[in-house]
Amino acid sequence: MLTILGREQPYCDGVSRRSFLKIGGLALGGLSLPDLLRAEAADGGSGKHKSVIMVFLPGGPSHLDIWDLKPDAPREIRGEFSPIQTALPGIHLSEHLPQLAQRLNEFAIIRSLVGAKNEHASELCLSGFGYADSKARNQPSLGSAVSTLQGPVHASVPPFVSLIHDTPNNWKDPGRAGFLGPAHAPFRPAGKDRENMILNGVSLQRLNDRKRLRHAIERFRAEVDRTGAMHSVDHFTQQAMQVLTSSRLLNALEVDREDPRIRARYGRGSMDAVDDGAPMHNEDFLIARRLVEAGARCVTLSFGRWDTHSCRKAGDLAYKNNFTQLREYLPRLEQCLLALLDDLKERGLENDVSVVVWGEMGRTPRINANGGRDHWPQVSGCILAGGGMKMGQVIGSTNRLGEAAKDRPVHYQEVFATLYHQLGIDVSKVKIPDLNGRPQYLLEHRDVISELV
Repeated sequence: MLTILGREQPYCDGVSRRSFLKIGGLALGGLSLPDLLRAEAADGGSGKHKSVIMVFLPGGPSHLDIWDLKPDAPREIRGEFSPIQTALPGIHLSEHLPQLAQRLNEFAIIRSLVGAKNEHASELCLSGFGYADSKARNQPSLGSAVSTLQGPVHASVPPFVSLIHDTPNNWKDPGRAGFLGPAHAPFRPAGKDRENMILNGVSLQRLNDRKRLRHAIERFRAEVDRTGAMHSVDHFTQQAMQVLTSSRLLNALEVDREDPRIRARYGRGSMDAVDDGAPMHNEDFLIARRLVEAGARCVTLSFGRWDTHSCRKAGDLAYKNNFTQLREYLPRLEQCLLALLDDLKERGLENDVSVVVWGEMGRTPRINANGGRDHWPQVSGCILAGGGMKMGQVIGSTNRLGEAAKDRPVHYQEVFATLYHQLGIDVSKVKIPDLNGRPQYLLEHRDVISELV
């Protein structure tokens, strides 16, 4: 806590009382405010940077009904949707993704993703490790690792920001900091982190009065120098309060500032939770773009509930049929994803921002008696875009019934290795000390996906 002495107020007892301006000890992206200022000074606070937007689809989207349809399989496998031709010859997507199909040359799809666990949690899609494994290893997420290794781009913008919504289960985890410590946990604008950005009772006009602040600092120095405390406070500490006058982060979070034409592309989603899943808040995709443009290196978000078991009622939750739900979900996801990509292109960020869209598992090839598909960790998939990766391709395949990877199995962690690579981090070489000082690799599967880089 940095306390600035205000003007002296004499009282009748002869003892001088002072008013105080207190600036909260807000740590952004794992660094103290002085550290953030050092980082900004080091790179001039300008220039492009590499970043990643990670879209988590809680529950596990059905690979057989989205990007890996099996039209020649028996009806209990192929389901209700028809495949449609895409911009890539011989490649088909669900009929409910017509615009994405026309623009598939701008994306890459992995159909043979392996390494999932039968666990409902966000961990796998944020770190590459399942929930139990991540907890046992105290494994950091990608965002926390990037925060540690690369720090902030701008002093007032944390390198790791999470828009993942709170849920009554493990889908709410925004990205574990693990052995890197809470200093590298994600900044969460929807939580109390945002409250720390507000100077309660102190106007920006007052804070921007540099002359008054300079005099206050001088009085502060004179007061504490007697104890030697000021010896540990350098130039950057004295500047720390300047971060609080920056509107960069707050502006990024305010979608109402966005051009209405751009905002209309994304559509206006709802903040109402989907059963026990995340809201389908379209604006999160827009906020993610605004955050990486402002300086964030990693932004995570969650969207909807893709655990499409059945239409039966479970407790207070009435789950929809897999196909009924996907008819609603897929067009909304398509709209947000295409709007995001167009946005990045128009701002010259397409080659700097990698985008990944996935869930923690696939769904059963065989449709159950309730019209849904159950958990299927044996194989799943993902959609990738941007980041300078090679687009216009589908990597891997599954067998005839979509049960297992047939050609080119790709582990979740290999996707992470590729995302790290696009951020400028070689996970085959980089190690970070854990809490015991032992150097640790970030991943066990450290090969990048050669087709993408």
